[in-house]
Amino acid sequence: MNIELYTDVMLTRDIPAERLRLGDVVTLVDIVRHPSGGEDGAVVELFNAVGESIAVAIVPVSAVAPLRADQMPAVRPLQKAKV
Repeated sequence: MNIELYTDVMLTRDIPAERLRLGDVVTLVDIVRHPSGGEDGAVVELFNAVGESIAVAIVPVSAVAPLRADQMPAVRPLQKAKV
């Protein structure tokens, strides 16, 4: 993957365990190797609509893609964690 670190990227699929959805915009922080040879991970930081950092997650590298000029960001309510 040739995406520069610390740039915004979009998710290409839902990540239910992290409460993330297809199209969410996150910041790519790092790329990490899978410990047993599986797909590498993308470390992403999540921000709310006012720019406050709310979480860091690791998702498969295939689940992130660069933003494109023909895309429009949107907002959605943040799902609460299930207890």
